[in-house]
Amino acid sequence: MTQLEKVLYTGKTHTSGGRDGLSRSADGRLDIKLSSPGTVGRGTNPEQLLAAGWSACFISAIRLAAGGMKVALPAGLAIDAEVDLGMADGAYALTARLEISLPDIDPEVAWSLVEAAHQTCPYSRATRGNIDVAIKLV
Repeated sequence: MTQLEKVLYTGKTHTSGGRDGLSRSADGRLDIKLSSPGTVGRGTNPEQLLAAGWSACFISAIRLAAGGMKVALPAGLAIDAEVDLGMADGAYALTARLEISLPDIDPEVAWSLVEAAHQTCPYSRATRGNIDVAIKLV
């Protein structure tokens, strides 16, 4: 288990009602309705939030890797993230796919950036060995 040497930031939320409830951050910057996946509810769901957070963090990790490798990143850098909620061995489980667009970057360089990012991104580190993750350059 990872022990933090220094806390850089703490995200604080208050959630009520579970998947059909509300979630609000302590600073008020996040204030959302939640809905169960596949329902007609007007809110988002935890899987969408994980996909958004992970892809945003992964882009930052790519930027960090690019800085170290002296690679200029294209304006079109983007990630389409999918997080699946399903069943495995009689319990709820997740899988994920990250489709990474690094236009105009040599594929070998792009893979080097992605591999470095996957090693440093906290979301990737937290899920490594726990869920199936497929990463693809598009």
